[in-house]
Amino acid sequence: MGGSFKVSSLWRAPEVNPVNKKARSVPVFNVFNVYGRVFFFSWWGFMVAFWAWYTFPPLLTVTIKKDLNLTPAEVGNSNIVSLCATLFLRVLVGPLCDQFGSRKVFSWLLLIGAIPVGLAPLIKNATGLYISRFFIGILGATFVPCQVWSTGFFDKNIVGTANALTGGWGNAGGGITYFIMPAVFDSFVGDLGYSPDKAWRLTFIVPLVVVILTGVGMLLLTPDTPMGAWADRHKHISENLQSHGVTDAVVDVPGGVTDRASDSDLEKKGGPIAFDHEVAISRTEMVETAKGETVQKPSLKEAMPVIFSLQTTFHVLTYACSFGGELAINAILSSYYLKNFPNLGQTNASNWAAMFGFLNIITRPFGGIVADVLYKMGNRNLWFKKGWITFCGVMTGALLILIGQLDPHKEATMFGLIFLMAIFHEAGNGANFALVPHVHPFANGILSGFTGAGGNFGGVCFAIIFRFMNHGKDYARGFWVIGIINVVLNLLVSWIPPLPKGQIGGH
Repeated sequence: MGGSFKVSSLWRAPEVNPVNKKARSVPVFNVFNVYGRVFFFSWWGFMVAFWAWYTFPPLLTVTIKKDLNLTPAEVGNSNIVSLCATLFLRVLVGPLCDQFGSRKVFSWLLLIGAIPVGLAPLIKNATGLYISRFFIGILGATFVPCQVWSTGFFDKNIVGTANALTGGWGNAGGGITYFIMPAVFDSFVGDLGYSPDKAWRLTFIVPLVVVILTGVGMLLLTPDTPMGAWADRHKHISENLQSHGVTDAVVDVPGGVTDRASDSDLEKKGGPIAFDHEVAISRTEMVETAKGETVQKPSLKEAMPVIFSLQTTFHVLTYACSFGGELAINAILSSYYLKNFPNLGQTNASNWAAMFGFLNIITRPFGGIVADVLYKMGNRNLWFKKGWITFCGVMTGALLILIGQLDPHKEATMFGLIFLMAIFHEAGNGANFALVPHVHPFANGILSGFTGAGGNFGGVCFAIIFRFMNHGKDYARGFWVIGIINVVLNLLVSWIPPLPKGQIGGH
């Protein structure tokens, strides 16, 4: 499963799998290399999308609330509405990634999502806020192509780390917006002399421009797959097998592999073959890779077993707890801090709330890296990856219960507990998508879409919990209830095997 980590792998051209051409390391600091460039656009694209998606909350607590005469319940309703569009779109976007390729889906989501961002300054009341936040929620669906695209470029030995980095750095957009939007707002008011009701509207110009430039850059500067166009992926897999002497196995049109000789017969024809920058793998592994990782065009017949598998249930429910909880907490954290510590004011409360999202730069990658380490140490035993997900979920729940019970009014206690909780909460996100690529690799878009939608479903449910705790004012009780749900759900699905019975290519 590869050697020990080398610092040079952070910039040098990676070794690749000879069949699917996926990289075996992540060239984080090399945007000139195609794998490094796709890695960059994966996390950057999701980060700016997340930033634009959460443009409202940092200024909603005070400025926008006052300008639009909103009640706390209406603010809570807008947080729920924001997640609803993303929930439905993530389910739809997964199959679209399998149909058209994740790069195209990613870039078009950015460009379409930019339209409601540009129109957001025109809103005048709560209804306008609901409509605006619903359509801006389109940008939240970019998480699915982010993870599917990353999975398509990085091999099983490193995919947990790659997905956790792209997802984690992307999620940091939820923290960045809490820094940037109040700062831009303060600049418009203090330096340029705009009134608050005009200044908050002008702040939307910044994310609008960045989102559009990112979407166009993704279309112009990156490929669909490591082998070229998405439509040609089946042909390239077959060509790669044949170029390495595996002529007895061919990739058929739907994406399956038809064997004309057994794996044992293929092994007799020689050992591993590798070209420049290719890792040496056996012929059996080559055929298994082609069988399991050739993404099929989505159809109802293929999708149903994936959607209703126990493994999909596991990922949907655990991700509903981890990412869903993060979304709901991210939306109310500034308000919670301001309630318990009024002396902070809007900007300082937002800055402290930003740390929760900003920690994703470290915490989500931590979850994926630990998953990959456990995977290697356990000789590719996926129960280790799965157990790590459950552990993170239970620890998160326990800490949420503690925060809710204490309801700290000392800043050091509050910020310290939130920081500790965030480590496990956000690591659980990275751990989840470290296992996802193994489960149904021939339909990774479908599984990723449903798992991502599960995150938003959890976000909606948890946002509703916050909304109805004393009319959206009792945040501490919300934390406590969500913590109990985390513990119960994670333990409830902990027995489910990591892979479906008879699955090929997942290990």
